[in-house]
Amino acid sequence: MKIKINDKVKVISGKDAGKTGKVIQVFPKDEKIVVEGVNIMKKSLKSGKKGDKGQLIELAAPFYASKAALVCPKCNLETRVGYKTDGADKKRACRKCKEIIE
Repeated sequence: MKIKINDKVKVISGKDAGKTGKVIQVFPKDEKIVVEGVNIMKKSLKSGKKGDKGQLIELAAPFYASKAALVCPKCNLETRVGYKTDGADKKRACRKCKEIIE
């Protein structure tokens, strides 16, 4: 998967298109990511004890990684991810400014 934790991404499609945020979680098996402040869902929690009230909490739900584009930290443009190899090391690189991302 080309997007990793702590990457800055921009949502390119869906209800939150145009928003940017930091990746909190990555689910490589499902090809999904969780971005803070994007795809916010409300979940209701039941009360724990009798007499207490339930709560409505907001949480960021996962969405497909193909709906987000990586934002290059060097040129601050949304970009696709390429790879550069230095001997045995394979590193991610920005396709626009050709700089290594890490």
